[in-house]
Amino acid sequence: MTRPDFSAASARSNDERFRPTEDEIAYLKDRAKFCRLETIRLIEIAKVGHYTSVFSAAELFSALYYDVMNLRRGEPKWEDRDRFMMGKGHAAVGLFPILADLGFIDPGLLDGYTRLGSPLGDHPDMTKVPGIDFSSGSIGHALSAGCGMALAARMLGKDFFTFVMIGDGELQEGQVWEAALFGAHNGLGHLVGIIDRNGYQLDGAVDDVVGVEPIEEKWRAFGWETHVVDGHDVAAVTTLLRALKADTERTKPVMMIAQTVKGKGVSYMETEPGWHLGYLDPSDAARAIAEIEAMEI
Repeated sequence: MTRPDFSAASARSNDERFRPTEDEIAYLKDRAKFCRLETIRLIEIAKVGHYTSVFSAAELFSALYYDVMNLRRGEPKWEDRDRFMMGKGHAAVGLFPILADLGFIDPGLLDGYTRLGSPLGDHPDMTKVPGIDFSSGSIGHALSAGCGMALAARMLGKDFFTFVMIGDGELQEGQVWEAALFGAHNGLGHLVGIIDRNGYQLDGAVDDVVGVEPIEEKWRAFGWETHVVDGHDVAAVTTLLRALKADTERTKPVMMIAQTVKGKGVSYMETEPGWHLGYLDPSDAARAIAEIEAMEI
């Protein structure tokens, strides 16, 4: 997959009015590192899991949950909170530690991840896990649900935003494009989609399985405001999302195309499709942890 020239990325992601401070950037990088390390720890309990799908999205999770989204610690059911749903539900193992860190779930639950009777499974279940807004994993459904939540907010007179993360392989699902039509037709300006464009899916490179480019032009043609950003640059991601939230009069839904690397942070996992689902033996785990801990903050 050809990597983009990020110098041509959206002007919103370079708007200095919304840029986080250096201390904030360091904190967000630290939380992304925390997400990766906890993913390794939890998959050790399960003995199999989706490392690389989390690692491509770690900075996106960090920017959303620790900066951009309007949330209250310890109050997962606060009715005015921003909503988040994740089409690529298999990355939930990286989200659960963040929910615990925010006081939405008991941190002790993490130690029983995927064990019999635990509410924390391989995919998120909104009926069992406080802080989960949509039970996902059946690829292609999340954006439709996000459209419904965004429309419901308008009907209820609420001003919360709805964020939906989808995988680039998920763009091969027809329902995604039905949701694209619906979102634009209804002018859902408080709906923000995020494509984790890491270039890979279970069966290999996305563009080899079923090509999805040109992504940006397609979403724009469907009536969405589109932006391209380096998904591992927490400053750029946070700046863009802050700017989008500040534009409360927007009448178009937004699609943020986050260019990422599957397995980011662990050299032998990066862009290696065999790690979509796997398990680290002790020596590989130690190497992965060392590489993640050495990531720049």
